[in-house]
Amino acid sequence: MVTRLVATLLSLSAVATATAAPPLHVTPAEVHLKGNFDRTQLLVTGQAPGPESADLTSQVRFATSDASVVTISETGLLRAAGNGQAEITVVLEDRSATATVTVEGYSDAPSVPFDEQIRPILSRLGCNAGECHASQFGKGGFVLSVVGFDPNLDFNSLVRDRQQRRINFVQPEESLFLKKPTMQVPHGGGQRLLVDSSYYDTLVAWVRAGAPGPETDAPKVTSLEVWPRERLVKPDDAQQLRAVAHYSDGRAVDVTHLAKFDSMDEAVLSVTPTGRVTVEGRGQAPIMVRYEGHANIALFVSPYGPPAELADWENRNFVDELAAKKFRELGIEPSPVCDDATFIRRAYLDAIGTIPQPEDVLAFVADEDPAKREKLVDRLLGLTGDPNLDVHNDQYAAYWTLKWSDLLRNTTGGQRADEQRMWAMHNWIRESMRTNKPFDEFVREVVTAKGSIYSSGPASYYRVFRNSSELAEATSQLFLGVRLACAKCHHHPFEKYSQADYYSFAAFFARIGTKNSEEFGLFGREAVVMVRNSGDVRHPRTGQLLKPKPLDGDEMEHELDRRIPLAEWLTSADNRDFAKAAVNRYVSYLLGRGLVEPVDDMRATNPPTNPALMEALADHFIDSGFDLKQLIRVIMTSRLYQLDSQPTEQNASDSKFYSHFKVKRIPAEPLLDAIDQVTGVQTKFKSLPLGTRAIELPDGEYPNYFLNTFGKPRRASVCECERMPDENLGQALHTLNGDILATKIADKNGRVAKLLASEKSDAEIITQLYLLSVGREPTNSEVATARQFLDESPSRDVFFQDLLWALLNSKQFLFVR
Repeated sequence: MVTRLVATLLSLSAVATATAAPPLHVTPAEVHLKGNFDRTQLLVTGQAPGPESADLTSQVRFATSDASVVTISETGLLRAAGNGQAEITVVLEDRSATATVTVEGYSDAPSVPFDEQIRPILSRLGCNAGECHASQFGKGGFVLSVVGFDPNLDFNSLVRDRQQRRINFVQPEESLFLKKPTMQVPHGGGQRLLVDSSYYDTLVAWVRAGAPGPETDAPKVTSLEVWPRERLVKPDDAQQLRAVAHYSDGRAVDVTHLAKFDSMDEAVLSVTPTGRVTVEGRGQAPIMVRYEGHANIALFVSPYGPPAELADWENRNFVDELAAKKFRELGIEPSPVCDDATFIRRAYLDAIGTIPQPEDVLAFVADEDPAKREKLVDRLLGLTGDPNLDVHNDQYAAYWTLKWSDLLRNTTGGQRADEQRMWAMHNWIRESMRTNKPFDEFVREVVTAKGSIYSSGPASYYRVFRNSSELAEATSQLFLGVRLACAKCHHHPFEKYSQADYYSFAAFFARIGTKNSEEFGLFGREAVVMVRNSGDVRHPRTGQLLKPKPLDGDEMEHELDRRIPLAEWLTSADNRDFAKAAVNRYVSYLLGRGLVEPVDDMRATNPPTNPALMEALADHFIDSGFDLKQLIRVIMTSRLYQLDSQPTEQNASDSKFYSHFKVKRIPAEPLLDAIDQVTGVQTKFKSLPLGTRAIELPDGEYPNYFLNTFGKPRRASVCECERMPDENLGQALHTLNGDILATKIADKNGRVAKLLASEKSDAEIITQLYLLSVGREPTNSEVATARQFLDESPSRDVFFQDLLWALLNSKQFLFVR
């Protein structure tokens, strides 16, 4: 009896232990505050901090053991009140935890550094935002620099401008720059500051201390950390964020009260100015945190449902493994795999910019080899090693030359004198693609190019981009996915790059120039790209001479050509940004959306939708020796690439995670080639022989109405956005009513005329037109409908022309699906 009783008690005790709430965890558990205005944000969780740790900061009660040493707000923000040590107690129902706080350096006459205290407050309150006093002419004559990039300007505007009318050293509280934002006098920007706030106290103390200015040797912020880095949440969850700045003197300072917080997707997350996040919906979204020119994110995942089962999923490579992990994390069930006819057309268009022939479609669909899709990809990319199978290399080279010609802006711009230069660059790009030149080598040849623009293809880069600023912006955007343009005038608002970073990067190109040459005749207008012995870049604001320095790197110099160490750094396997930028472009080409969007705006505050997949693809690209064909192959052979484009009811709202294939409009040049192939009538381009395909056009300037209507870029920008992917009314009207399509369909030597002149039956012609245009055989219903219209049509000619017109206007033809 006693034994049974003991066993029962032990069992009940075990149950109670198993169901008891976990102990509270306070982060940080030990806090050191230095000076009057040091702050620290506490975070409270119900278990050890991690992605799944529920935040309890807003639910607990805080208490201080000595309010004369430290006070704490309801949100968990500590504030120094006097020197000494105190204990903070955190209580939630029957659970409690403590944190120890030590305060040092508290003074009745505190020092308030401008760089570390005043300028961040101006940013936190929004005073130096572009729409406020940092606009071109400021507001009310009061001008500040954008996000505080020019501290001397800010100091002079506050303290010295207008005979010091904005500041009152005798009565600091009467200073105009304090009375305006507190609305003690009218202020166009509304109330930005509360009299009883810590910001106000800090500003008053700064004036009382004599308003010291910025120091040239003041410690700089080197990085910004955010806690938690990642959180798995559900709607209505809350999370308090904590931001810590790391300084060049080795200090780590809590700046939560000074940082700025922004939601990057307000449908999923909202955030208060103090960093309290509320989950509003389902999906994945980041919170951007900014402080003193640095930015970082906290990533939140709010699953759409319970973990996805993926019962029919089969990993074909690491792409699928990481995609499946994300699907399970988000609770998204992907669409099934597309059929064979859809896949072969998709693969042809994505790999070589061409639609397959009917016989290729039929053979592929009939093939029972389970590895036929992988083998098809290898044939299209020329990777089989068998010359009888690797027959698509010229098409591959032409199609990808078109892509890189757009990005490198290879065009005459309508100038005949530029034709020879344009052809030289076109031929070099095409040969690079044809031989599958490693991408790092391709980029090094561009960056270090010199010589005649008529003989050296990559030398055109220095004719298209004519000065160090243009070259710096183009190089960073093309090969690093970094948009530097903002930093030319001020610190990038969402990135870590400053004016000094911009012009230090531009310094690599400061000694590149051109000289005239008569090798191709006096009137050949040839130019030779050369490296000069001198040429430097100065900071436009300080006048300081800047040494060449890569982004996030150390100063570099070279006695012969500064671009040599730049190219080595840029294309190094250690520079993962280079690999990621290329990977992201090719993911967008093949899957319809980059892991980062826009594809050439990669920064800490614009994270990839699947960070692990980005890292893995970058590793694969580096390990392959920067082999573009291998990069394309690993994506195209994945199950992820081969998913059906038809969304399910469950994944229809997903537009970021590739749960179904993203339907893409065929670009202008492949689309015109496809129309020519289907109709059997070739387009003749000006100054080029008949038979030249649209994807082979070397110039961005061709007087072709179809190409211009369907968005062929003029190559005026390195941005991917110049080629508009979305359909518009003009395109619809052109295919529905345009003369080009109608003329090709009705051509007496065209496809319809030849099929009608053959011995094929009506059913065979119908099937042939479907295979030619949409890449599949018609269904029984489609054949029956076609026969019905044939019987009602005035003639076979009219019917089959109308049928082909309808097929060429269908979404199945106009889109990669």
